[in-house]
Amino acid sequence: MEITIKGDKEFDDIPSLKSKALKINLNENIYGTFAEIGAGQETCRHFFRAGGASGTIAKAMSAYDKDFSDAIYGAEDDGRYVTEARLRKMLTHEMDLMENRLTREKNPNKIFFTYANTVATIDFAKQFKGHGWVGIKYQVESKGDYNEIILHVRFKETDARLQQETLGVLGTNLIYGAFYKYNEPKKLLRYLYDHLDNDQVEIDTINFSGPVFKNVDNRLMSLQLVKNGMTDAVMFGPDGTNVLPAKVFYKKNILALRGSFRPVTKVNMAMYEKSYDMFIKENKVDEKKTVVVFEITLSNLRAEGEIDEQDFIDRADLLCSLGQSVMISNFQEYFKVVEYFSNYTKARMGLAMGVSNLVDIFDEKYYRHISGGILEAFGKLFFKDLKVYLYPMIDPGTGELITSENLKVYPRMKELYKFFKYNGKVIDIEGYDESIMNIFSREILRMITTGESGWEEMVPEGTAELIKDYRLFGYTRKPLTLSRIRKKH
Repeated sequence: MEITIKGDKEFDDIPSLKSKALKINLNENIYGTFAEIGAGQETCRHFFRAGGASGTIAKAMSAYDKDFSDAIYGAEDDGRYVTEARLRKMLTHEMDLMENRLTREKNPNKIFFTYANTVATIDFAKQFKGHGWVGIKYQVESKGDYNEIILHVRFKETDARLQQETLGVLGTNLIYGAFYKYNEPKKLLRYLYDHLDNDQVEIDTINFSGPVFKNVDNRLMSLQLVKNGMTDAVMFGPDGTNVLPAKVFYKKNILALRGSFRPVTKVNMAMYEKSYDMFIKENKVDEKKTVVVFEITLSNLRAEGEIDEQDFIDRADLLCSLGQSVMISNFQEYFKVVEYFSNYTKARMGLAMGVSNLVDIFDEKYYRHISGGILEAFGKLFFKDLKVYLYPMIDPGTGELITSENLKVYPRMKELYKFFKYNGKVIDIEGYDESIMNIFSREILRMITTGESGWEEMVPEGTAELIKDYRLFGYTRKPLTLSRIRKKH
């Protein structure tokens, strides 16, 4: 019987890496392969060292040579190797070999798995810190359907050996979590960082699939990544699936709209459409290489201090149903968003916003925590090839139309604002509709929650039906899936 002493507190007892690997090794039914490319066989090493690996490891391999790798898994259309497509090929190929080489008649109780990663560690010049794709395809019962967990990581350490060790720890945590924590996906996500710190590795994309994850919304899992500090931003496309931000933004022109979108309004869509028309006419902007993203900050998802996950899904579903990509970030200041985009592109960027947002940008209080204050922030914000597209508003007190020409910033910021205005960094959105300028998300939400009519005309076409049919934003909720939305509309 375990001894307890008065005053003891409950806490999660994190198993050691050896204990995790050994528990899997000692299970006579768990059996699989390891295929690791780019950073050594670091994950497999933990299972060999734990003991009893002969009952778990069917094969361990590394196809470092590109020609050998292509011969085994097939060449990629883009000629790259550290990609999600390569990882999926690895998982499929290795699992097919398992099924073909081990008969179920001889191994009726075996639970098959394949773990794979394709990784590029830090380069010799230490300019690129490295990244990789990691995944597992596995069963939880013999002859059952397969499940998958696939994630993308970015290394933060500046030493290749340390990155290799980090990958080994992460891989061991993933395999253990896949088998023993799959019933609690949110906890599984946190357990990936067992024996790791956030400053060692970043997980910026994760996708769960298969029968044991049939009720998992991968967008909520993305939200957990930001909420838990595992990454600064995540993204999902119009189809609601998680996507790698780097893949979307790489060498692209970017137009971003920040808002609460609770719910999305006619003003939001007008701001997007008009700013987009102006943006693609700019020099250096190729429409075929332009992406638009609706960004929601984590602070905009908090209700009474906590994140309302259903509310988040409601917003996401409406934006996705309108064909938009959504990014959830941990950036409160606009310059951090621009810095983030700059990691992936040097092309022209645009920010579409309303008057009140621009006024807030010129408020010094938001930059007191920065050593260089507002000047440092503005240097980062406007140093890049960026323009702000300003959607005007009607002053509720005077009825005056406020544009970039007559908006009032804080007195000490007037000359700074004039500098950016004169240099064409702030321009007015053309073709605005004054009849919708009195529409605000918070008013629509109030009307929805109180049962007041009339809000239907304030949201984009088809959106009111979605809110009513699928009970969004407190409209007497019932379960919602994006597939049901698309099927109906």
